[in-house]
Amino acid sequence: MTRLSVLLLLAVVASALALVHSQYESRRLFMALEAEGKEAARLEVEHDRLQVERRAQATPLRVEQIARQQLQMRMVNPGITQYVSAPQGAGKQEARP
Repeated sequence: MTRLSVLLLLAVVASALALVHSQYESRRLFMALEAEGKEAARLEVEHDRLQVERRAQATPLRVEQIARQQLQMRMVNPGITQYVSAPQGAGKQEARP
């Protein structure tokens, strides 16, 4: 009966150690999950901020301002506009082998 008692005692100790280890692992994983949740919330706020910034930079007024300042473009003026007409038959596509 002594051997059986020792065997059962070892089984109880091993089971207790396994329980402690699984609880520790569970807490560690929960903390990692909480940290990732905070990171996801931070990234969502940054994403929203970047979308607002992108919309602000894509306004027609801003595009026109950049075109004038950085690209030295100017507004269309009928006095300097040249109209080019397409030659006859330019719209037809010929089949080429």
